[in-house]
Amino acid sequence: MSRNPRTGDVVCSIPDSTPDQVRARVAAARSAAPIVAGTPPTDRAAWLEAIATALEQNAAELVELADVETGLGQQRLTGEVQRTAGQLRHYAAAAVEGSYLGVTIDQATPTTPRLVRVNVPLGPVAVFGASNFPFAFSVLGNDTASALAAGCPVVVKAHPAHAGLSDRLAKVAAQALAQAGAPMGSFGVVHGYQAGLDLVTAPEIAAVAFTGSQSGGLALWRLANQREQVIPVYAEMGTVNPVVVTPAAAADLAELARGFVGSFTLGSGQFCTKPGLLFAPAGHHAATRVAEALVAAAPTPLMLTEAIASGVAAGVARLVDAGARIMATTPSRPGAGYAADAAVLAVDVGLLSKGSPLLEECFGPVALVTEYTDTDELREALATLPGSLAAAVMAADDDPDASWLVATLAATAGRVTVGDWPTGVAYTWAQHHGGPWPATSVPWATSVGAAALTRFVRPITYQSVPDSCLPAPARAHDPWRVPRRVDGVLHKPGATR
Repeated sequence: MSRNPRTGDVVCSIPDSTPDQVRARVAAARSAAPIVAGTPPTDRAAWLEAIATALEQNAAELVELADVETGLGQQRLTGEVQRTAGQLRHYAAAAVEGSYLGVTIDQATPTTPRLVRVNVPLGPVAVFGASNFPFAFSVLGNDTASALAAGCPVVVKAHPAHAGLSDRLAKVAAQALAQAGAPMGSFGVVHGYQAGLDLVTAPEIAAVAFTGSQSGGLALWRLANQREQVIPVYAEMGTVNPVVVTPAAAADLAELARGFVGSFTLGSGQFCTKPGLLFAPAGHHAATRVAEALVAAAPTPLMLTEAIASGVAAGVARLVDAGARIMATTPSRPGAGYAADAAVLAVDVGLLSKGSPLLEECFGPVALVTEYTDTDELREALATLPGSLAAAVMAADDDPDASWLVATLAATAGRVTVGDWPTGVAYTWAQHHGGPWPATSVPWATSVGAAALTRFVRPITYQSVPDSCLPAPARAHDPWRVPRRVDGVLHKPGATR
């Protein structure tokens, strides 16, 4: 059941999928799996292009429905539809390029047999849509697009916060896929909490992709590890995402404070890459500067769900109990639905320690500021940080502290920025959207960017296997025209071997 965040009124109620319906979806995906896996990437790219085009053609209707269910605003949602169409085309291009297949051939020698290594699709993938990006990380988001591109059927568990939109997106995608020639079962959607559990435990499901809370991700991870056949769970769970201001950059602290506020309140603080902890050199009154910037910006956050809104208040209380001090809040408007107060808190750097609630994510427009007296104190504090999706360094030109800070933060973050706020993730070839535990359940996997396809394949080596028995991309005549490494030498399509 979805509700309008602005009013709390029910928007629509989609019936939960029954166990029989879940089994039917999963069975259809299993039947389609060998067909999808054996389909050339150019054809799978055409499927994704068809979905992207259908999204664009139905954008006005979809945005209107999404706005009622999420309150994110038509401008933001229109841009997100465009982004999602772009993502679909990006993963289509990655599939056609083919390096994710890792085709590697060692020709036979007098002492060794012929070996052919290639990545093959895992099979049906269960995708759990996120609440905060109803298009880009939901039914047709990064996980669905990259799994289909890699040759895996997808069954999505829709997020209840935008159940109506999820149902409509499923219909749009199903029609587009059918018209593009995709097999029945290559894509499906289920609704309901129990349906999600049934999906993870279904023996036909080969992997799980999840974007959301740490509690939700860990619950699915544990469930998957209790199966008779354990499967990978690629859970992106969000983190505190630290930002460090160097002594040399502190002269611009007023401007940095405004940027920090803009970053951690963007989208009402409901981005998994939202910076939640700012380190600044002592003597510059960083917490006061950020508090002043928050009051000046005067955001009026609207949260996606009632649970998220109440979680903001609970998160602030948890930080205060752990020793933080509230520096400023921007009171939400009375009667504004699922509103929340934006808040800046300050804390003594000495209170930061491994496992402290001060280092836990508070999902929403809330951030913590702390000051360090010298490099040794900063190093000690950074050593307490848990894994994060992103970390940022705000440095001056030729800053003597930039290099060691980048190296230090790279040890616990999946992405490190210098001079850029971490909020937002571009879908590109070099992107990594992941990070060490507890940011994600698999630190080397990314849920955004071309490398996302590698989550849904596994390597097999074929020894002395006749060419006709090999998967299509590994055969001698190279029917899929993908890169391959032969006897250690990389060959591009069309190159002489």
